[in-house]
Formats: sequence, C-alpha cells, structure tokens
Amino acid sequence: MLVAVLTTEPLGRALDYRAPPGGCFVGAFVEVPLGPRRVMGVVWGPGEGGFDPAKIRPVGRVLDAAPMGDAMRAFLMRAADYTLTPMPAMLRLATRAPGLADPPGPRRVYRRGRGEPDRMTDARARVMDVLDEYGGAAFNLGELAALAGVSTSVVKGLVKQGAVAEEDAPRDLPYPRLDPGLPGKALAEDQAAAAERLRAAVASARYGTTLLKGVTGSGKTEVYLEAVAECLRQGRQALVLLPEIALTAEFLSRVEDRFGARPGEWHSGVTQTERRRLWRMAGEGGVGLVVGARSALFLPFRDLGLIVVDEEHDTSYKQEDGALYNARDMAVLRASLCDAQVVLASATPCLETWVNAEAGKYARIDLTSRFGTAELPEMRAIDMRAEKLETNRWISPTLAAAVRARIEGGEQALLFLNRRGYAPVTICRACGHQIGCDHCDARMVEHRFLKRLVCHQCGETKPMPETCPSCGAAGRLAPVGPGVERLAEEVAERFPDARVAVLSSDLFASARALKEKIAEIAGGGADIIIGTQLVAKGHNFPLLTLVGVIDADLGLQGSDLRAAERTFQLMRQVSGRAGRSERPGVALLQTCQPEHPVIRAILSGEEEAFWRAEAAERQAAGMPPFGRLAGIVLSSPDVQGVFDFGNELARRDAPLRRIGAQVFGPAPAPIARVRGRHRVRLLVKAAKGVALQPALADWVGQLRPPANLRVSIDIDPQSFW
Repeated sequence: MLVAVLTTEPLGRALDYRAPPGGCFVGAFVEVPLGPRRVMGVVWGPGEGGFDPAKIRPVGRVLDAAPMGDAMRAFLMRAADYTLTPMPAMLRLATRAPGLADPPGPRRVYRRGRGEPDRMTDARARVMDVLDEYGGAAFNLGELAALAGVSTSVVKGLVKQGAVAEEDAPRDLPYPRLDPGLPGKALAEDQAAAAERLRAAVASARYGTTLLKGVTGSGKTEVYLEAVAECLRQGRQALVLLPEIALTAEFLSRVEDRFGARPGEWHSGVTQTERRRLWRMAGEGGVGLVVGARSALFLPFRDLGLIVVDEEHDTSYKQEDGALYNARDMAVLRASLCDAQVVLASATPCLETWVNAEAGKYARIDLTSRFGTAELPEMRAIDMRAEKLETNRWISPTLAAAVRARIEGGEQALLFLNRRGYAPVTICRACGHQIGCDHCDARMVEHRFLKRLVCHQCGETKPMPETCPSCGAAGRLAPVGPGVERLAEEVAERFPDARVAVLSSDLFASARALKEKIAEIAGGGADIIIGTQLVAKGHNFPLLTLVGVIDADLGLQGSDLRAAERTFQLMRQVSGRAGRSERPGVALLQTCQPEHPVIRAILSGEEEAFWRAEAAERQAAGMPPFGRLAGIVLSSPDVQGVFDFGNELARRDAPLRRIGAQVFGPAPAPIARVRGRHRVRLLVKAAKGVALQPALADWVGQLRPPANLRVSIDIDPQSFW
C-alpha cells in the first residue's frame, strides 16, 4: 500500500512511500529515504498515487516510538492553518528532541565523578564547570564536549582520573510517579473554593478554560496545583507553562514538596539527553506532569488533561521568529481537541483574556487577598518634577531615603529599570554622532560589565572605541541615559556598604547560573536588587519590602497598541514583589506624569475600571480583541526590491477587500535594517468574524517573491518592530 509521510524537510507537503513489510499505521514515526539521505517522518494517511509505482521508494523502518495521536495531528494542522505556517515547520516543533530515530538500549553517559584532576587546565576546568552547573545531570560524550568547548579527548582524560564518571545507563526511563494523595498546603476559604471549582472542571474530562485572576502573592500556584493533583488522580497528564526559565527552580521544589517527586522539565536549559527522554515518556505516558517553556506545548502527550499557563499575560509566550504563534492561544486550541482543561493564571491578565471572561467564553475565579498573613503593598508616586536630582543621578532623594531605611532595618529593596546594559545611547559630544550597529538601524548599547557595545537586535558586539568613529575626536564619547549597570554604579556610590545584585538576562552565562543567583537573593544574599523585567515574573523574595521603579513612564511613550496595557501589567507585577511575607511592603513609582490615566490606575488599584476603559477604546477603534490584525514583514538585502514587492502586494489587495479588510503600508519597519536585511511592514486590519487566513493566503500567493526576499506573516501580532 502507499502511505503519505510528512517530514520536517521544507517540501510543503507529504510524500508517497511504499509501506514496509508488515505494514504501518497512521501516526507512526518512520524513517524514509529522501534523495541520498534518510530522514524521520510521520505517516499522515494513505498515499495519493497518480504516478509510476516503480519510482515509489519504500519506508525504511518504523521507529520504536509511541505513535502521534489523532488529537496531536489535528492540533498541528489547525495550528498551521491559523498561523499560516507550512506543515513541515509545525512538525519540526513537535519533534525537537535529539536521537528520536535511535533504537532503544543502553547508552553511555558522563557525569561528575568523585575524584579530582591531578592537573587543572583551562579545558578541564570548563568541563568541570559544566558538570557542576547542571547539578549532577548526565550527558552524552559529544554534548558534554560541545557545552564545554573542548575535544572529546579532554573528557576521556578526566574519566581516567575519576573526575568524570562514565556509565552505561538504560535509555529513557519513566519519571518517578507523583503522588496526588499527599497533603497540600492549608488553603484559606476563598482559595479552597477556587481549588474545588478547578478540581471539578478537571474531573469532568471536558474542555473548558478558566481565568484564575489573583493579586500577586494570593496563592494562585497552590490553587492550580490542586487541579494538577486531580488530573493525576484521573490518570491523565498535566502541563504547566512558565514564562521564564529562572522560575522553574523554585517551582520544581514546590511541586516536589506537594507530590513527593520532581516532574519532567522542558526548556533550553535541559540537557539533550533529558529532552529525548521527556519527549518519549510524554508519548508513552511515562511522565505525569511536565513543567516547561512555550515549546513544551508541542510535546506528544498520550492523554493530556490539564494545561496551566502561568503569568498568561507575559509577552514571552509569543514566538517571534520561525513559526509565529502565541502559546496561550495554542494552549486553548490544543485543550479543545483533547478534552482538557486550561487554567490561565495571572494577577494582570491580558485584555483578550479579560474580554473572553467578561463575555462568558471563559470561566473566571478571583482571589482578592494575599496568601497567609501577607498584605498588598502600599503604592505611591514620586513626582520627579518636584525632586532635585544631581547630574547623572537617577534615584530621587525620596527613593534613596526609603532604600536606606530598608537596609538599616535588615530588609531588601528592589530598584526596577526595564533597560539592559549601562547606557542605551553613546554619543560624541564633538560632532553629535550616535554609535550604531553596522548591520542594523539600531543604536548600540554600552555594556560596561562586558567592556563592549552590543546590538540588542542582532547580537553584534564591538569593543568600546577610544575615539569617535565619525570625527575621530578622542575622549568625547559619552553615555546618555541609564541602564541597570549604570544604576548599579550609582547605587555603589550612594550605598557603599550595601550588598548589590544585578538581575539582567545578559549577565548570566546559563539559566542555571541565573537560578542560583535568584535562590541566593531569596535567602538574603543581597540588600539591594537591581533588575529588568526579569524580576517581575513571579519571584518570591521574603525579605523584600520596597520596590522602587526608576522610570515608570518608560513604556508609555510611542504608538504601541498595547503600551498602556503592558505598562499597567509590568508596574503592578513588579510592585507585587514587595511585602510577600510577614513584613508590609511599599512600592514607589518615579514619574514625570503622575496625572497620566495609566499611572493613576496603577496607584489606585482600580483594575476593573482600567480594563473597561481600555476595552472601550479598542472596541471604538476596531482593534483586537474586537477586530483582527495581521502583520506582514518583508525583508531583503535589496532595499529597492523589497519596497517594489511591497507596493505591488498592496496594489493587488482584491482578496482582502472581498472580506472587508484594509491594508496599510508598505512602510519602513521601526527598525528598518536588521542583520543587513532591509525590512518593510504592511498591516492588515479586518473585522473579528471574517475568514482572514484564507484571504491572506490568496493575497500573498498572487506574487512569487524573489530568491533573496523573505515574507513573514504574523497573525495577531504582539509587537510592531
């Protein structure tokens, strides 16, 4: 018989093959020949035929892996249709684990041994650092050598000395069973009621989505862990999505306390060996709970009964390159296809979720008080127009006095500035030149800790120049504006005896190093914490009683559709880090616009009034969630060619006009050149109920782009850079 096999190769469709001896079935993972290579694929259905049978090649073998279920295949097809992503790219998301075609059997792994090297070299030290950093995890030989940046002979030399242990281990063991019968934490009355509602929803074994809205520190995690427990009692699998890898260490500890064992873990900080194991165990039912980043949504769960999207408002759930999808929306889609429940947990939900709950499409549960004896922080504004700041100072006298009082009381203070590096702009005071990236239309950011300039668009770095690259003047380059590193410099001058910790994603070589630093701070290892939005994502610092926001107006500038919403969410989230234990907290927002409606809403705590006003504005403009948007980004090394293609596309808008959609553009993107490619944007706006994706496909399909021009379609764009 002929079978259609879908591979991850960019062919756009399934290919016909002859079934192997003994046959194969829909959903089976197979190895097939493709040209001179052998590639992995999935049997997608019967073959189409229609050509010379003698040219049809046979399936090489059926792999020893749990087959892809009907619900998973339906999810990939529906997700591909919604995001206008080719099916091979969607399948690639669902098979992102190494060695899936390897046969079962023992494998040779390497982990930290009991001995020490007789002589420590730089190469050996890098190997030992990797082993220590991953906390006893096992690696295969090639992976360990690659992570350490050494040859395999260095690792084998350490094996001979006993510093590295070489073992034969069985492949892909099931994960320890989590015990849902163990007692959880004692819940307050409203928390217990919320947990009971979620338990009943999971026990129904039907699809449903619930917004779990609770103030920061209200015990949302403990509540939805009770839903996880019910899911495990039903013999089904649960998935908890977290927006930040740094959150997983504390969360995994809480899961272990609650269920007596650690769950499966899926994110970029997990070893390749563990990724393969988790992928296979998800399909075989050998793992009950998975905690991971957005890509964990594409694991091949055998029987998924619950998906929790923690901090569901977080922008990191939107995949911004490759296959463009929003994990929150895809979680709802996947659950609807496998009769699972979705819990969207947040103190500050996104407007789309709030509107769906208001309309009755989602259920809603509110937690209005903090867990235990903790109370919500007091929130006040510092009017910077009335403060007297010295030159190159960013902390107002009022905030500095509050920080000093906290340090003297043995408490912690957090200074928040959502800007990485030392200074966002480096300018020449002789000619006014601003140092930009050679490959992007973006200014380079000074990172003084690294002693380099860094482009935050393409990652290009260069040493800090001694002279102006434009006029050659020496000693006239000056930083303009503050980043967290510059703020740390000011803090060191003002509070010389304080222990200072800077939390910014670019200051840590690995996710585990960041986790360790956060655990150290939570244990009292710092007096003043300086951080970017990284610190706003669910961390719990018991001694933290003061949050100072350096520039509360930063996110209100520009014309971003979601500027008000995001500023409101970020300020409320970061303020919620204060006073999460017995000691009361205070949040101070430095602002030049204390009368701004968003700032007033943040300080007053009248969240429902803010969401209603924001929803009314969006509805009047026909903007999401009351209308639909699609962003089209064209990019090419040829600036004239990309504009010509964009103009021709805009002229041929008949497929869009048929559904009443409008096309805006083409126009240069706000950052018009990235990695040497010129970028042009078009924006399509349509009414909420129209079939936008088929019209977009017909519209873009009218033209064949030149070989060097890329077309990217972003359904429901979250950013417009």
